[in-house]
Amino acid sequence: MFFNSIDFAIFLPIVFVLYWLVMNKNLKLQNVLIVVSSYVFYGWWDWKFLTLILFSTLVDYFVGVGLSKEKNQIKRKILLWTSILVNLGFLGVFKYYNFFLDNFIEAFSFFGTKIKGNSLNVILPVGISFYTFQTLSYSIDVYKQKLEPTKDFIAFAAFVTFFPQLVAGPIERATHLLPQFYTKRKFEYNKAVDGMRQILWGLFKKIVIADNCAEFANLAFNNSDDYSGSTLVLGAIFFTFQIYCDFSGYSDIAIGTSRLFGFDLMQNFNFPYFSRDMAEFWRRWHISLSTWFRDYLYIPLGGSKGGTWMKVRNTFIIFIVSGFWHGANWTFIVWGLLNALYIMPSIIFSTNRNNLNIVASESFLPSIKESLKILFTFLLTVLAWIFFRANSVSHAISYIINMFTWNTHVNMDIPAKLFFLISILFLMEWIARKKLFALSEIQLILPLWYIRWVLYLFLVLCILFSAGKQQDFIYFQF
Repeated sequence: MFFNSIDFAIFLPIVFVLYWLVMNKNLKLQNVLIVVSSYVFYGWWDWKFLTLILFSTLVDYFVGVGLSKEKNQIKRKILLWTSILVNLGFLGVFKYYNFFLDNFIEAFSFFGTKIKGNSLNVILPVGISFYTFQTLSYSIDVYKQKLEPTKDFIAFAAFVTFFPQLVAGPIERATHLLPQFYTKRKFEYNKAVDGMRQILWGLFKKIVIADNCAEFANLAFNNSDDYSGSTLVLGAIFFTFQIYCDFSGYSDIAIGTSRLFGFDLMQNFNFPYFSRDMAEFWRRWHISLSTWFRDYLYIPLGGSKGGTWMKVRNTFIIFIVSGFWHGANWTFIVWGLLNALYIMPSIIFSTNRNNLNIVASESFLPSIKESLKILFTFLLTVLAWIFFRANSVSHAISYIINMFTWNTHVNMDIPAKLFFLISILFLMEWIARKKLFALSEIQLILPLWYIRWVLYLFLVLCILFSAGKQQDFIYFQF
């Protein structure tokens, strides 16, 4: 079930009414409803993969129970590795088996030896990279005794399958989200209204900006030999806005929906395209994944404690692993490697924490120096996204070469309204860059209620009449 579908528009109010009007006095029943609703939500796509989620839930639940009783360190490690191997094993089989098999066969072919292998003809389960990492955080935190293991299976199942963020995050930590299923929740009008605002903004970003940008980004990337260099530049920029509005739009809808049910999810995007260097960009982009790799990979590898060499080594490891997490294709690994190279100067010269404050924090407009830094960081990001979007590494290189054979003639019919809508997005996010999302605390920015409702109506009309051709959420494939 997709957030931008009629199905979800019917599903959400039904669950909301049952949750607050029928089961509001019983916490256990509310959690049961969340589990059932989440299984319906996920099973709407393909019910066969529900057994995968159930099995992962059972394994990590019983691993947690076992860790609570076991004092022997060797047995505790066996329990932890059971969770790690089961969860990463699912990823390995469904997501990476064919990738490794094909490269293994190709490597032997290079040396003149032909071997055969049987590829798996299976569909990648939606969201498997997200919910496996979420359950892994539980097992690891219980093992490290940062979290008391739960004995409430329903609460744990609700944590694993919580439908707003089940298939594309944010990747929540058990230490943050799981305790919220133990606490009685009461309906808060202001929280629900703020959630609706965030859902509205997320739908605007996805349906109006991302889906419209996708149409022209797809044309550029799928027919890159047919377009001029300037057209390909625009195609790369459109994809840059597409992937941001697609993924952050999903996160906004997920977080806003969670607020309707009394839950707080972590912020996943913090206006990343206003970053002044790559280190700041990665503090603001896909925050739940970046911090997951920081806490569960970078720090265990030694973090920054071993001097410059260790920082460099560990940074390359997490970016390459992050790239591989996104997909079984060399393009994602190159994308991760390229971002590691981007961030390397700030790691070597210890400038990676220079821009911790909000850009133009004391003024409305950035300084010329800040503007140039934002532009340079944005252009580096655009270049990296080409590898992320391309079908292969050779396709990405060809695209970039064609892009730099400069021709100012744009031989693609791009409607002026798209540039206008992107400008609206840019302006609203710039104004709200100190907030959690563009419409957060809008009553402070627009104190007159009727002005706010004009804005809401404008966004709704854009969604209804300026929607692009419906596209799947990009991160569903991860």
